[in-house]
Amino acid sequence: MNGARCRILRGVCVHGDETHSELVLRSESRNLRDIMSDKPGRSFVSRGGGRRSAMEYASDPVAEDQREFIRQVIALLESHRRAGDFDRLAILAEHDMLGHLRQMMPRTLVDLVIRQVPKNLLHLSAQDLAEAVASELRDGSDIS
Repeated sequence: MNGARCRILRGVCVHGDETHSELVLRSESRNLRDIMSDKPGRSFVSRGGGRRSAMEYASDPVAEDQREFIRQVIALLESHRRAGDFDRLAILAEHDMLGHLRQMMPRTLVDLVIRQVPKNLLHLSAQDLAEAVASELRDGSDIS
């Protein structure tokens, strides 16, 4: 996972011979130029002759887009958890995204996490990704 894309693999086994499926999520994030073109506007001062001044952004719009994407990923994982689709979760994500995920993830998902790796593997083919994830799971000391 990174700030704009998430690939979720299901059925990756440590010992090989797995049949896995993949779900890809893409952020609806806009580039910074598009975000900044939606200026927050101007405000009027009630005293002092009705001066107008530019309003500042309340937060970092790019970071807010990333947090919204993380919320969408978490909602999807939580719905699949409730459906009983998985009972263990390994997370491989870009370093910053992994940190945000840790902060935002509900306890119900945190309890299922068996491995967290700060690594971005989105550039890999489907087969290479499955092999890299299986390798990370094998290398984990808490996996049998």
